[in-house]
Amino acid sequence: MLTGQVGRILFSRIFEDEDLVEAIKKRAEERGVKAGALLLIGTLKNVVLGYYKEGEYKYIRLDGPLEIASCIGNVAVDEKGEVVVHAHVVASSEKGEAFGGHLMKDSHVGATAELVLIEGMGMNLKRTYDEKTKLKLLKLG
Repeated sequence: MLTGQVGRILFSRIFEDEDLVEAIKKRAEERGVKAGALLLIGTLKNVVLGYYKEGEYKYIRLDGPLEIASCIGNVAVDEKGEVVVHAHVVASSEKGEAFGGHLMKDSHVGATAELVLIEGMGMNLKRTYDEKTKLKLLKLG
């Protein structure tokens, strides 16, 4: 287990047509957040969900309009010091049907999205590639 302190709490609006993953990453980089948690609500024009199975992601693309019922995740850095966003999302349709999975690139914001970043201070949160799973997993220690 890795322990640190809560640093800044940052609120940011993400605008229509922005790629949600890239927008979260950009805002974390702009504010120097290298470790933290994220919460997000808003709308999507489309979402690409990832489903991890047997060492690879399967992709599901849904076209909207969609409501972001929930989006949580974290921010860390990889072996090269690049910011890595790992988030899961639940998006709902006009009929209230809910779909969830790993938030992937090419998910585009609808009217707006509202991001909360909770910065972790005094911790070195890193993701390193794991050969067995073929994922960048958290390395805690």
